[in-house]
Amino acid sequence: MHNYDINEWDEFDHLFQKMMRPFKGLDKMWNDMTSSENVQTFGPYYYGYSLTVGPDGKPVIKEYGNVQPGLLQKSETREPFVDVIVDNKEKILKIVAEMPGVEKKDIKIEVVGRAVNLDAENNDKKYHTKVPIKQKVDEDSVKATYSNGILEVKFKLKEEDRPQGRTVQVE
Repeated sequence: MHNYDINEWDEFDHLFQKMMRPFKGLDKMWNDMTSSENVQTFGPYYYGYSLTVGPDGKPVIKEYGNVQPGLLQKSETREPFVDVIVDNKEKILKIVAEMPGVEKKDIKIEVVGRAVNLDAENNDKKYHTKVPIKQKVDEDSVKATYSNGILEVKFKLKEEDRPQGRTVQVE
């Protein structure tokens, strides 16, 4: 038998309850939508969480989807599932986005300040997201590839500016 601290279980239970809160009203929302005769639906509807472990060992929770908890669909545009990977060994930042159903020519990528805008549109498949970049990157080094519904955007990381120090003489 393990001796787990009750606080660890309380913390996990609190995190789980927080993650489940948006899903509690989905059944009622769906029933309300489908019971009305004059409802025009767009789909698919999806909403979820991505749970990863950050470099500091703490969990990182990101929301994704084209609906907000408790609300109807925001638009016909989908938010692709996106993962940002920083490889300090290779000095590369990689943005990976799942955008099935489009072709290379349908994808538009813009680097604006410290963010990357990803857009794609092909018939009924429309994607849009804005990915913030927290690291310093060389914008001129950006390269993108698209294969089998997966878009990869790669940047070379810039060296962090080291603060210039100066010695002050005491008079």
